[in-house]
Amino acid sequence: MTAHKELTIGLFGFGVVGEGLYKVLEKTPSLKARIKKVCIKNPEKKRQAPASLFTTEKNELLNDSSINVIVEVIDDADAAFQIVSTALKNGKNVVSASKKMIAEHLQELLRLQQQTGQSFLYESAACASIPVIRNLEEYYDNDLLHSIKAIVNGSTNFILTKMFEEGLDFRQALILAQQLGFAESNPKLDVEGFDAVNKWTFLLTHAYGIVIRPDEVLFNGIQNINAGDATVAREKNQQIKLVAQAKKLQNGKVAAFVMPQFINHDDHLAFVKNEYNGVVIESGFADKQFFYGKGAGSLPTASAVLSDIAALRYDYHYEYKKLYHHRPHELSNDLYLRTYVSFDDWSYVPRDDFEWIEEWHAGEERKYFVGVIAFEKLLKNTWWKENNTSLILAGDPIIESIELRNVKKKSLELAGII
Repeated sequence: MTAHKELTIGLFGFGVVGEGLYKVLEKTPSLKARIKKVCIKNPEKKRQAPASLFTTEKNELLNDSSINVIVEVIDDADAAFQIVSTALKNGKNVVSASKKMIAEHLQELLRLQQQTGQSFLYESAACASIPVIRNLEEYYDNDLLHSIKAIVNGSTNFILTKMFEEGLDFRQALILAQQLGFAESNPKLDVEGFDAVNKWTFLLTHAYGIVIRPDEVLFNGIQNINAGDATVAREKNQQIKLVAQAKKLQNGKVAAFVMPQFINHDDHLAFVKNEYNGVVIESGFADKQFFYGKGAGSLPTASAVLSDIAALRYDYHYEYKKLYHHRPHELSNDLYLRTYVSFDDWSYVPRDDFEWIEEWHAGEERKYFVGVIAFEKLLKNTWWKENNTSLILAGDPIIESIELRNVKKKSLELAGII
């Protein structure tokens, strides 16, 4: 596809992002891209576009030889995968915003791109207006990328901001997020961390060549964080954020997780408020670089879709350099995490799983401690997501290797726990 060839688009979905794209394309005639047809589910719904543009028949788009780009912005992951895979096989380039679909079908999508030679771009699926995928693809060499740390979900960041800055409890902040359109009526995907871990799954591929499924990553959301946790953070001059993190370890492998985390007030991510996203990338020579922008919303997401469409004029493909041209990294579970745990009842907390405990506070109702636990033990158990237990990672939580046994026993004895 040359730089001057017109792009004829078949668009699936005309919700917040689809309509945003339609508006943006109308304002950028220089792009030489036009939407020929839009496939929708509900033909009765009123839309701000000519009725002749719409159809409910997907094959009108997928089998139209004059359509050379399919843009898919629907919220049904299974239907999205059918659309994307059919379009690639039919010789069409594809742009998608469906993070759940990409995360769950990454292996197959990589294979389809190799088999068909078609381009599949999805910058808008992670961090909306922030060009994080393109930067990881083009700018950061595999061996020099030390770490990547990010806030990738605007809904949870909005809720946490309101809890910290306005003293709302979790429930009040969630209702406000729903009223303002930052959280869905069913907020489970956002607040329990599923959306963030979906994005992190394919960002790890672009950062380190790691191809995994979301259920292989240690993750949680913010559903168990309460006002008491926020008070503790404030006392320590810290904030709590839902942080997606990956770090290269001394053994050459990569630690990766998506967890609530205490962060210091001078951390880059502390400046990321409300529905904004932020990404901090640390590399060998460039030190830290900070990307900041709106992580959701009609026009920010549409702008990322537009960027991908524009890139197709130059036949742009993701090369997946870290996967195909370097030795891909492996995930490591051989590490320890420094954690804060608050709870109502000791009996639900397996205290023997902790290598040592550094701090211990027993209030009348709520208790908490700070301790170190093996990563594997959190991966294999779910006690820390249940029974109103709140587990939050301490700042700089990764501990790579430790001499443990005597320290563990002594610290537990000192704390009066054993």
